[in-house]
Amino acid sequence: MRILFIGNSFTARNNLPGLLKGLAGARGIDLSHKLIQAGGASLRQHLNAGQALDAIATGGFDTVVLQEQSTLPIKNAARFQEGARDFHVAIAEAGARTVLYQTWARRNAPETQQALTSAYAASAVELGATLVPVGSVWERFLAEHDAPVLHDDDNSHPALAGSYLAACVFLIALLTEDPVGIDVPVKGLDVDTAALLQQAAWDICEELASGK
Repeated sequence: MRILFIGNSFTARNNLPGLLKGLAGARGIDLSHKLIQAGGASLRQHLNAGQALDAIATGGFDTVVLQEQSTLPIKNAARFQEGARDFHVAIAEAGARTVLYQTWARRNAPETQQALTSAYAASAVELGATLVPVGSVWERFLAEHDAPVLHDDDNSHPALAGSYLAACVFLIALLTEDPVGIDVPVKGLDVDTAALLQQAAWDICEELASGK
């Protein structure tokens, strides 16, 4: 699978694409990836810059992951959905699959997760896109576990554990593979924590899929 990630530091931090590649490889999936990102960038800024559209048209990707600026879907869901819609047109023309990377609320504003969840879900339904519900999984994990900490010290970006949990959710929602039991060492993440995050990702995704 060839994946193009379009987003900002929420994707780049801790090398989320690389974490996913490691998990996918353990399940026999050869994954290659490219990341186009800029700090704080919105989908509209990526559209206007042109680099992402060029990559979609010429890069031979079969999957394109879109990650919106972290608070825009809360403040202006229509603008987020407009950007996703415009990207989806280009992605469809290239014969690729649109994937929406639903992000998480800031640690000091957990009540904003509902707006993020609703905005991404509405866009996924409209576009027929694959939704990777990372924010929803974070929300449920944080309600049940005090550790590991998912947010970085700035209360916004992901700590390594948060990015690893996100990668597990991608493995489930995008590649339909189970992360439980994967033994691929990640520097800075101990084995027991990785196992906890793998199991939580699987259990919570199962709950979300069943409507619980």
